[in-house]
Amino acid sequence: MYFQAIKTPGLAHVAYVLGSEGEALVVDPGRDVGVYLDVLQRQRLRLRYVLQTHRQEDFVQGTAELARLSGAQVVAGRHPINAHAGMQVGERERLHLGGLTLVAFHTPGHTPESTSWAVYLEPHHTRAWGVFTGDALFAGETGRTDLQDPERTYENAGLLYDALHQKVLPLGDQALVLPAHGPGSVCGGDIADREPTTLGLERQSNPVFLLSRSDFIQRKVRERLPRPGYFTRMEEVNLHGGHPLLAESRAITFLGPGGFQRAIQSGQLLDAREPEAFAGGHVPGALNVWMNGLSVFGAQVARPPTPLFLILPEHADPWAAVLALARVGLDEVHGVLAGGFGAWRDAGLPVEHSGTLTPEALFARAGHFQTLDVRGRAEFEQGHIPQTRHVYVGDLEARLPQLGLREDLPLAVTCSVGHRAGLAVSILLRHGFQQVSNVLGGTKAWTRLELPVRRGPPRPDEAVATQPQEPSPPP
Repeated sequence: MYFQAIKTPGLAHVAYVLGSEGEALVVDPGRDVGVYLDVLQRQRLRLRYVLQTHRQEDFVQGTAELARLSGAQVVAGRHPINAHAGMQVGERERLHLGGLTLVAFHTPGHTPESTSWAVYLEPHHTRAWGVFTGDALFAGETGRTDLQDPERTYENAGLLYDALHQKVLPLGDQALVLPAHGPGSVCGGDIADREPTTLGLERQSNPVFLLSRSDFIQRKVRERLPRPGYFTRMEEVNLHGGHPLLAESRAITFLGPGGFQRAIQSGQLLDAREPEAFAGGHVPGALNVWMNGLSVFGAQVARPPTPLFLILPEHADPWAAVLALARVGLDEVHGVLAGGFGAWRDAGLPVEHSGTLTPEALFARAGHFQTLDVRGRAEFEQGHIPQTRHVYVGDLEARLPQLGLREDLPLAVTCSVGHRAGLAVSILLRHGFQQVSNVLGGTKAWTRLELPVRRGPPRPDEAVATQPQEPSPPP
């Protein structure tokens, strides 16, 4: 037997290669399928199946392309959403791979077609070796239940609870839990940093197995995670098993400062440096999306098919940046600044600055600043700086007029440590704010310094609603 988990940086996505007796399957592949083909070649495995747990919302799947290149068959649960699959498998139906047997279990709630796949080793068919849970069950968490329709969050939470208790938990404490995402994913809330985990450990620590059905449902109703706008685009693309990478995506165009200055007039400029570097000097109009955030937050601010131009940190891999955007369907990178920001600076071209603050400095001068928290609603309610307005960074541009912020007064922006705040600062600069600063270290540093924290939902003087109203339970 051969097994390998393959992680995608920036997306917290995990795909898997499983092999037995010279045959293999790949579970939930991403768009850059070459990584899986390389593993298969090195291990001398013939790919028979591309297994799909559910339609992904946060990245472009590589399901169809991997099957096309290898001659493998796409396998998914029996559901209309999976019409692209060559083989649809029903409840408790079996799939054989060498000496292994996989059994399908319909586990809806995160998505209606979600299917978990239990893996059995010959000859031990009574005890599962592991289970590919997709986004139904994570380490320490379950998948969000609001994606398909926020008004059905209550109903979906009940479906997920029942499926995990009735179908997955009975597989046994020994079974490995192999989810499609790890900590940091936007497909779940507080995912634990333990990989891999087991059903035994989850039974003792995961809220879905510790809470009653009604308490779990209420927990999911209160979850209110941000839903990035690009999710809808990913869902549509993945109805067909995803799109292949474009051949020209590897042809990176490097532009000198003069050519870069002319080119960016017709596109969007993303500066992938850390927020401290961006604050010290940047190209006017640039959006600050740090390297590890390019996939998730680049997708939230990009406006396809508008061309994208990149400024990268020193020694960064340009292909890694282009690939991070391509994984979420952004193939429009038309140029990278040769020599980075230093080349722009040395050419004497226009430079804009923004401010930075330490938590202590903000606390000492709190009366001089407007403050804005750009984390998700649940993060905000767990603890925030008192009298801070709130809006999720992905909603900032659309909801800015509702915030009541003054462009001519100092504004301090915070998130958990400073990355999302850096993006928010760059958005605010583009909208005419003149004195905007990033609180470096964010609420994490603020809390560690034992500065005042307010918990709970926003007060009328603090917040703009960024999430739909909590759905009411059915009568």
